[in-house]
Amino acid sequence: MKILHTADLHLGRQFAGISLDDDQGEVVGQIVQALKEHRADVLVIAGDIYDRAAPPASAVRQFNAFLARVAQETSAAVVMIAGNHDSSDRISAMSVMPDARRALIRGAVSANEKALVLQDEHGSVAFSALPFSYEYAARECFADETMSTPEDVLSAQVAAARRNVPKDARWIVVAHAFVAGGTAGESERPLARVGGVETVSPEIFAGAHYVALGHLHRPQAVGVPHIRYSGSPLAFGFDEAGAPKSMSLVDIDGTGHVTIEEIAFRPLRGVRSLKGKHAELLLAEPSADFIKVVLTDDVPVIDAMKRLRVLFPNACELRYERDRRAPEIKALGQGRTIVVDPLDVIGDFLAFVREDAMSENERTIVTGVLDDLRRGEELA
Repeated sequence: MKILHTADLHLGRQFAGISLDDDQGEVVGQIVQALKEHRADVLVIAGDIYDRAAPPASAVRQFNAFLARVAQETSAAVVMIAGNHDSSDRISAMSVMPDARRALIRGAVSANEKALVLQDEHGSVAFSALPFSYEYAARECFADETMSTPEDVLSAQVAAARRNVPKDARWIVVAHAFVAGGTAGESERPLARVGGVETVSPEIFAGAHYVALGHLHRPQAVGVPHIRYSGSPLAFGFDEAGAPKSMSLVDIDGTGHVTIEEIAFRPLRGVRSLKGKHAELLLAEPSADFIKVVLTDDVPVIDAMKRLRVLFPNACELRYERDRRAPEIKALGQGRTIVVDPLDVIGDFLAFVREDAMSENERTIVTGVLDDLRRGEELA
């Protein structure tokens, strides 16, 4: 059986304020093409379909059109879960209508994780889809107030799923987590409260023949080849400049052994850094890539970014190398800087204060207020 594993689409996301709609439309089209070319039996999307709980309408339309193409142009089953950026209710709503024989869509945590069981010439392959859940929701679901970490939550989910795997079936687990040993980047949002331990042990997945993970944006195996992140289709920060992006084609044989092939994505626009003197960079080939510029000039250049954007319209960041060398002007703090959506801040605050997620009605109200504020700033 062939499984195409991808994750972290983050539809609706921007790169330094620049829309990624066209870029994301291109990569989801490449996923459909890969399904067709490799005759994959199953498409796995391991969470973070959208970039935020209340995605823009354009992102919802884009994903709906993508799923329609998968259903109409391929015979692949779909196994999909909510990630920490998604609204569990929104993802759960997608599971109402699809053909239950070829779809397993899980948004909210459940104490009875039923598997999608598919057949090939060797027998049964069971897929368990374990959506991301914060501790407060899992405590209620599993009636266990002692849950305090992501590992507690995922351990309970895996145990619930294991009970529903048919005897002698090969077992595929889909989860959205930070598994210990994985390499994180700058664009992943933490999965635990400040000061908490967000990693989970790979030993949790004992017995699974393949673990399809989402959350970390770099393609990588964790500890063993069969516990794997597909990574995100696009780079979302300059720390990923030049890093390859791929989806994982997983072939599981009759014994449960898997072979994995990386299928490269071909983005419309790359993410890269340019370094040199301003006058030299003005002689470079024009590019629509997202660019970070590091100037080696000894003195500031007048209208440096404005002039560079004639060649590089998506230049997003400009720094001088001399500033990085001078200790007297180093920024305080060595931690990574993360741009956080205000809606996420408010949602996390509510979850922290009352241990209950923001409701859909509250989310709609807050989104409207934030939109009004943004429009006011644009008019000012």
